[in-house]
Amino acid sequence: MAIPTLAMIPSGYKAGKLYSVLPSDGTGDFTVARNSVATRVNQSGLVEEVAANVPRLDYSAGGCPVLLTEIESTNLVTYSEDFSNAAWSKLGSTVVTSNYGVSPSGNNNSSLVTFGDKTSSNQLYFNVNTSASNYTSSIYLRVSSGTAKFKFGFFDGSFKNTEIIVTSEWQRFSYSQTLSSSSSTRACWIYPDSIDASLNLEIYGAQTEQQPAVTSYIKTTGTIQTREADLVTGAGSTATFNSLEHTFFVDLNSVFESSASSSISIVGSDTDNRIRIRKESNNTQVQFQIRSGGANVAGETLSSIDFSVRQKLAVTVKENEVKYYRNGFLLSTNTGTIPLPVSLGELILSQFSTGSPLFASTKDIRYYNQVLTAAETLELMSYDSFNEMASALQYTIK
Repeated sequence: MAIPTLAMIPSGYKAGKLYSVLPSDGTGDFTVARNSVATRVNQSGLVEEVAANVPRLDYSAGGCPVLLTEIESTNLVTYSEDFSNAAWSKLGSTVVTSNYGVSPSGNNNSSLVTFGDKTSSNQLYFNVNTSASNYTSSIYLRVSSGTAKFKFGFFDGSFKNTEIIVTSEWQRFSYSQTLSSSSSTRACWIYPDSIDASLNLEIYGAQTEQQPAVTSYIKTTGTIQTREADLVTGAGSTATFNSLEHTFFVDLNSVFESSASSSISIVGSDTDNRIRIRKESNNTQVQFQIRSGGANVAGETLSSIDFSVRQKLAVTVKENEVKYYRNGFLLSTNTGTIPLPVSLGELILSQFSTGSPLFASTKDIRYYNQVLTAAETLELMSYDSFNEMASALQYTIK
C-alpha cells in the first residue's frame, strides 16, 4: 500500500500548532486558533484546563488520544464549582459542604451535598434565563458507596428530568431538553429519588448550555463563560495536493450533536474547488461533495448515521470516477463526466476558512496523492490507528 502524502494522528503540538506525522518538513502541520481557554481529559484521566490556541489531545476514551474540536458554547451556570454560593438554591434540608473531596480535576474541590431524606422537597438547582430552544445540563457526581437514584434535569413550569443512577465512581451525567419560551428555569436540578441518608453525594462541574448535547466542561467563577470554537486550518500546500488523483480518509472517534453542520475539507484558494466530508445539521447524515470550477460535480449523502459510533470515511477521486467508503464498505461509485477540482492547497477542519468548524473527536486523517484500489482502501480502514498501519507496512514515523 502507498504511503500517505499527508497524515495526522494526534501527538505533537504546541500553542497554535498541531503537528502532522507526514510530511516531515512541516508543510502538513495545522494552525490551531481558539480565543479562549478550554478543558480536556488528560492522560491521567483528569479534567484540566488548557490555554487559548492550544490543541486539545483528549484521553476521555482511554488509550491513544483524539483531537477534540468543538463549536462555541457558553456555560450559563455562573458558579460551576462553588455550590455553597447563594446563587445555588437549596430547598428543604439540603446542605452543601465545600472542598469535601478530590474532584475529577484531581484537586480537593468537590462539594458534599446532604439532602437529609429521600423526599423531593429536598432540591439543589441553579436558575438560568432560557428561551424556546434546546438546552443541556451536565454535572459530575458520585456517592460514597453502593448506588443511589436521583432525578436530574430542568423545571421551566413543568417537570423535565430523567432518573440517574449514581455510583461510587465519578461520572458526568447530562440531560438535554427543549425548553419553553423565555423564563427563569431551574437548571442542573437534582433531588433524591431513592437514597440512603447515610450516603454522601459528591458533586462537581455543573454546566448548562444552549446546545442539543453536552460539550466539554467550561469552568465558571462568578460570571458566565464562553469557550470559543476550535479552528484548525493550514495543513499542506499546492504541492501536497497537486495531483490528478486523490484519496481522502478520516477516522472520527465520535461526532457530537449540534444544530450546525460540521466539515473537514481539502480546499483551493477559493470555494470553487474542494473535496469535502460533512456531517449535516440534522445529525443523521454525512455528505461527500466534490466541487470543481464553481460547480458540484459529484456527491453522495449517507443517511441514518449514528454519530455516537466511530466513523471511518473515505473518498477516492480521479477524472470521471469518484468512490465513497464507510466503515469497511464500498458504498457507491459516481462515473460519467466528472472534472477534477483544481488548485487544491489546504486541508482544513472546517468547510471554508472559518465556516462549519469540525465538531468531533478525530483519531486519524490521511491524504494520498493517488487513488487507492478498493482493496487498499478497505485495508486501511481495518487498521485501528495510523501507527498500526505504519507497522504493517514496515514504515517508521519519525
